[in-house]
Amino acid sequence: QVQLVESGGGLVQPGGSLRLSCAASGIIFSVNAMGWYRQAPGKQRELVAVIASSGSTNYADSVKGRFTISRDNAKNTVYLQMNSLKPEDTAVYYCNTRPSTGLGRYRDYWGQGTQVTVSS
Repeated sequence: QVQLVESGGGLVQPGGSLRLSCAASGIIFSVNAMGWYRQAPGKQRELVAVIASSGSTNYADSVKGRFTISRDNAKNTVYLQMNSLKPEDTAVYYCNTRPSTGLGRYRDYWGQGTQVTVSS
């Protein structure tokens, strides 16, 4: 079965840094795009960053220049390096993959989430 397991969340001061990890299993990791999403209380889940199998990346405007998504195909792991953290970054962060099921269709898989709290 497909499993995504996030780790690395916690409490950090504004301006601090945190690195999230997501270990994937049950998929051919190297051919799948991976993404990080976040959801704050009362808010919709939003895309933070994605990385394609090619290594191409995209970021939400709110995190550009501060966050970096990367992947290590040998470890089946995707990372989110978060620098210059702000209180508004506080959210549960979720790892996502959307492997093709054929015929141009996809299925979303999510990790359990990891809490990131930015507060002094």
